[in-house]
Amino acid sequence: MKYGVVIFPEKKIQDIANSYRKRYDPHYALIPPHITLKEAYDFDENHLNEATNHLEQISRETAPFEILLHKVSTFHPTTNVLYLAVQESEDIYSLHEQVNSGELFHESSYQFIPHITIGQKLPADEMHDIYGRLRMVNVQLKTRIDRFHLLYQLDNGSWTIYQTFLLRG
Repeated sequence: MKYGVVIFPEKKIQDIANSYRKRYDPHYALIPPHITLKEAYDFDENHLNEATNHLEQISRETAPFEILLHKVSTFHPTTNVLYLAVQESEDIYSLHEQVNSGELFHESSYQFIPHITIGQKLPADEMHDIYGRLRMVNVQLKTRIDRFHLLYQLDNGSWTIYQTFLLRG
């Protein structure tokens, strides 16, 4: 089964992200707007208890923090993805590093760039046109991060929460 670890931002930010995602993201109906801490991976369910213990330990040691989404950006030319970028934050990088250690360590195929995807799988011309318009938008969205979630993927491709971990460090 595929698992992943994500942060869901506050509802007002999800609403803003969804206003773009419903037009530009084919995964709109599969998962709410999120920041991926651990990309989707196949995980042996026999190790699920160790994984949840690992995540619980991290949540006990990590204090809640705020992040700022500060611009629209793209991963082009690597992929045609548009996203809301998270301003540099030691807290989110530290949380990502902790989640991707111990029981959940495996080599990632990408460098961690915290973001909320608002468009993907777009033809290059359309992606450039949309990005040209959106990069002019002044984005200054703060959100408090006080929890993260272990998700699993259902047979229909949608994601659902397996367990939520409250930050209480």
